[in-house]
Amino acid sequence: MLKEKKMINVCQNKGAFKAHIIDIEKIIFDEKLRAYCEVNHCGHFGKNYACPPSVGEVDDIIAEAKGYNKALVYQTVNSYIGSFDNHGVRKAIKKHDVVANKISKEIDLHYEKHLDLRAGPCTVCKECTIINNEPCKYPEKKRASLEAYCINVSSLAEECKMDYNNGEDTVTFFGAFLLK
Repeated sequence: MLKEKKMINVCQNKGAFKAHIIDIEKIIFDEKLRAYCEVNHCGHFGKNYACPPSVGEVDDIIAEAKGYNKALVYQTVNSYIGSFDNHGVRKAIKKHDVVANKISKEIDLHYEKHLDLRAGPCTVCKECTIINNEPCKYPEKKRASLEAYCINVSSLAEECKMDYNNGEDTVTFFGAFLLK
C-alpha cells in the first residue's frame, strides 16, 4: 500500500487538480440522490450497467461503499466557454477519464481491493451491452459514478477542502477510489 501523501502526489502527477484522503465514515451518503438519476437528465438511467437501476439497490451499494476504509478523492478542473458549451463539457469529462485511468493503473499496482467511482456513466465500452440485453463484457472494470452510489459530491468536496465550483468558465469533476 502507498502512504497517503504519496497517493495524493500520484493523483496530482497524473493530472488531478487536487486530491485528498478521508475516512469512509466522513462521507455523506444520501439515498435521495437516486431520485436525480431516475429523472434521467443524463440519459443513462437503465442504459448502462454502472448506472441505476442496474448498479444495485440503494441500501446494498451504500453498504458496499461503507465496507471500505478510506477514500482517495480527486478532482479535475477544465476550462470551457459558458454554460451552453456542451462540446467543452464533453471534452472535460473525457480529460477527467484520462486522468482517472492513469490514477487507476497506479492504484491497481498497490491495492488488490478498491472501488473506482467517477463522474458520469461508465465508459469502459463505447456502448453498454445492456442496450442489447447482453451481460456486461467487463464487470470487473465497470465504473459507477459517485452519485450512483448516493455520495453527496458537494459535501464530499467540502469535507476534502476542495472547491465544488472552481470559477467561471470552468467545469470541475470529482472521482474517488474507495480503498481497503
